[in-house]
Amino acid sequence: MTFAAVFAAWLVFAAAYAIRKRAPAAASRRRAPAAIVGMIFQAVALALIWTVRRVPLGAPIVPARPMLSAVAAAVAIAVAWVSVWLMLWAIQTLGRQWAVEARLIDDHQLITSGPYAFVRNPVYVGFFGLSIGTGIAVTAPIALIAATALFIVGTIVRVRVEERLLRGAFGAAFDRYTERVPALVPRLVK
Repeated sequence: MTFAAVFAAWLVFAAAYAIRKRAPAAASRRRAPAAIVGMIFQAVALALIWTVRRVPLGAPIVPARPMLSAVAAAVAIAVAWVSVWLMLWAIQTLGRQWAVEARLIDDHQLITSGPYAFVRNPVYVGFFGLSIGTGIAVTAPIALIAATALFIVGTIVRVRVEERLLRGAFGAAFDRYTERVPALVPRLVK
């Protein structure tokens, strides 16, 4: 059941990705290909999460502690679905400006509303959460630890590349935004 619920979250995200608003190809002005390095780290992390599974599929993450495994299963489902909700909210907020790769389009706007008022990179936060939820549901614990480390490295690379691109486009306005809003972990208290 945990696997099915987490997998359904992936399907919802995939469907939303497929029907998203896209900017015309000619509208892309500047790209940041260095972000591909971060994407590779994230892809390797996802490969670990999906391929180094506990056997049998659906086996509890902590077999000796059924109650702890039940809590972990509930956390996996909740984290996966909250993460998908966050990513969908962020993608909807960005509209045609959102893309998998780091790039700017003609008439690009600095978005600071919606989830971007709380964290500068809500799609990455959501993607990380969905990956962790999946890992809790299906992955061998040691592989989940390794995948988490790889995913974090990839995310840091992507954030730095994207923020260089945005700083170049928006200058002082972007700097003021970075002073107010954290990159990945929302502030609980101001």
